[in-house]
Amino acid sequence: MSRVPGWLGRLGARLTRMGERLDQRRAEVERESDDSLPTPASPPASASAPTPPPTDKVPPPPDPAPAAPARPDPALAVPWGVRVAAEAGWRLLVLAGTVWVLMRVISAVQLVVLAFVAALLMTALLQPTVARLRRYGVPRGLATALTAILGFVVMGLMGWFVTWQVMENIDNLSDQVQDGIDELRNWLLDSPFHVTDKQINDIAENLRDTIGANTDEITSAGLEGVTVIVEALTGILLAAFSTLFLLYDGKRIWEWALKLVPAAARPGVAGAGPAAWRTLTAYVRGTVIVALIDAIFIGIGIYFLDVPMAVPLAVFIFLFSFIPLVGAVASGALAVVVALVTQGVFTAVMTLAVVLAVQQIEGHILQPFILGRAVRVHPLAVVLSVAAGGLVAGIGGAVVAVPLVAVTNTVVGYLKAYAQNAEGPVHRSEQGRQ
Repeated sequence: MSRVPGWLGRLGARLTRMGERLDQRRAEVERESDDSLPTPASPPASASAPTPPPTDKVPPPPDPAPAAPARPDPALAVPWGVRVAAEAGWRLLVLAGTVWVLMRVISAVQLVVLAFVAALLMTALLQPTVARLRRYGVPRGLATALTAILGFVVMGLMGWFVTWQVMENIDNLSDQVQDGIDELRNWLLDSPFHVTDKQINDIAENLRDTIGANTDEITSAGLEGVTVIVEALTGILLAAFSTLFLLYDGKRIWEWALKLVPAAARPGVAGAGPAAWRTLTAYVRGTVIVALIDAIFIGIGIYFLDVPMAVPLAVFIFLFSFIPLVGAVASGALAVVVALVTQGVFTAVMTLAVVLAVQQIEGHILQPFILGRAVRVHPLAVVLSVAAGGLVAGIGGAVVAVPLVAVTNTVVGYLKAYAQNAEGPVHRSEQGRQ
């Protein structure tokens, strides 16, 4: 009775341990089988498979997250032509702004600029004389003084002569003008235009009324004329002093100006300066010769036609010839008007013929032969430059416009040739290496 329970207890305990070991072994086998099978991306759909319960949890994004597609460069979306136009446009705007600022500065110091340009023109005219005296052994200071005094005396005598002739002949000219007006009136009355005496009197009355009504404006214009005379005298003094220093020390002034140029561009500018100076000298010398020939031949023509004040008119023609195209027209028109009101229609027509003949000879023979190809400027460029110079700075601007264009043309041509010569050896060396 006491042995049976002990045996049963040991058997039960052994069976229990065997069951535990079987359960442990089964669990190990199941874990090994689960690890060896691939994990599916999604469970296969099956009619018998239970539907998973809905959940509110959002699966986390994959690590790393996929990169967003890159946007194209905005410049690539703009057409090529528009990009080129924009690039050229802002550069033109910068250039226009620079020119505008430069013109504002020049207009603020217009008197100084015109005086210095006039000094350059006079220096270009007188410098060959200084160089010739220097070759004869005359010291530089004495050569400069003699040349400057001679030039200023000649220009002063010309001004004095014109003033003297006008004052001497003003009374005679006034009488001749009155006779010419009466003759013109009689011609209009007898002309086929059917002009009546009442119409002529009405025109004269309107002119008198206009002059009387604008007396204040005429007076203010006279006061402004006094201011212009003062400014002109100031400009003449500045031009005279500048001419003296340019004649005496022009080379060192040019060397100092070269120091203001960047080192990379200095060799080209150093060569363009003498070329520009040769062009300016040739232009001034040729213009003086052409103007002198015009004045002599037109003066001789109007002298033999008995036009009063032929010599002062010739001097005016000489001075106005420094304004290309416009000056010749203005001086010729002045001579024709004087001939018309003093000698009649026939003399005026003959004066016009003389002026046109001399100007045609000047334009087709004298200027090409004397000025040469170095300072040749297209007539359209002459007209536009004279018009622009006159709008900017009046008569002074019209005088200096054409030499400025001629010098600019020479400088641009020289710099272009210099750049091509500088790039040529580089291209040849690169082709040799290839």
